Amino acid sequence: MKTKRNDVVGGILLVGFGLMALLGQFVDFSDTLGMMILPVIAAVFLIAGIFTRNAGFIIPGGIIGGIALGTLLITGPFSQVGGDVEGGIFMLSFAAGWALITVLTAVFTQKPQWWPLIPGGIMAVIGTGILFGGVFMTVLAFVGKIWPVFLILGGVALLWQSRHINEKSLEM
Repeated sequence: MKTKRNDVVGGILLVGFGLMALLGQFVDFSDTLGMMILPVIAAVFLIAGIFTRNAGFIIPGGIIGGIALGTLLITGPFSQVGGDVEGGIFMLSFAAGWALITVLTAVFTQKPQWWPLIPGGIMAVIGTGILFGGVFMTVLAFVGKIWPVFLILGGVALLWQSRHINEKSLEM
């Protein structure tokens, strides 16, 4: 069953790329081809992930899709906003791509992937801070200076936990 599904996905991908290559010989895509590369790659990964029910395709599809959405938005409808707003829009779009991984793996795979909500959430907070500016940027700058402290505390906690687990196993 899995081999048949993989053959279907492979066939769809080959037909899709072949149609694009054939159409490219008759239609001038020079203005839009560059902007369509990332969305097409993302769509290929996402379609493959949905058909195969494999998170291994959905994960890069979501990441590339978020980057593609951000790129399309800041070069299209939001191309005139400029400055920090573009960065905020891009970060929120990128965060949406990470969230898409969780949604699609929950719907189409046996094991939902919850971890993408962590980098996606961080990017969403940063993007929102950039969009609102002011005090939010001050908070982001402060967090940017102190985040290594959280890594140190996490490492100490792991070492402490490991030490106590080893002591308990020696007592038995």
